[in-house]
Amino acid sequence: MDASTVGGVSRHNIRIEAVEGDITAQALDAIVNAANSSLLGGGGVDGAIHAAAGPALLAECREVRRTAYPQGLPVGAASVAFPAVSAGIYGWDAEEVAGIAVEAVRGAAHHEGLELVRFVLFGARTYAAFSRALD
Repeated sequence: MDASTVGGVSRHNIRIEAVEGDITAQALDAIVNAANSSLLGGGGVDGAIHAAAGPALLAECREVRRTAYPQGLPVGAASVAFPAVSAGIYGWDAEEVAGIAVEAVRGAAHHEGLELVRFVLFGARTYAAFSRALD
């Protein structure tokens, strides 16, 4: 984990935490990408993920589009490390984003197989909003 971590709220054996830092530097199995369904790169979190991963990610995404999802990835078909979707470049209020996101994760805490949900937040303002939502 980089920078600060808060949380550790345990619900049904699922740990929910907030980390301030770069989502592309996290050691995780999956990252939730705030991109459109094309999977072919863009701006914001999507751009950061593609930039950090390099051209191999775009090649893999093109292969996924060619084989499994020719129409693009369906909305909601993703998991595990969450950025504060739309609280950055799109200007959605970080307090509102945090409240909705934390409530949604807590509501899904009964699903088996999840051990950790980590919100990775870029910047102190968004991190503080999620810290408050987790308390």
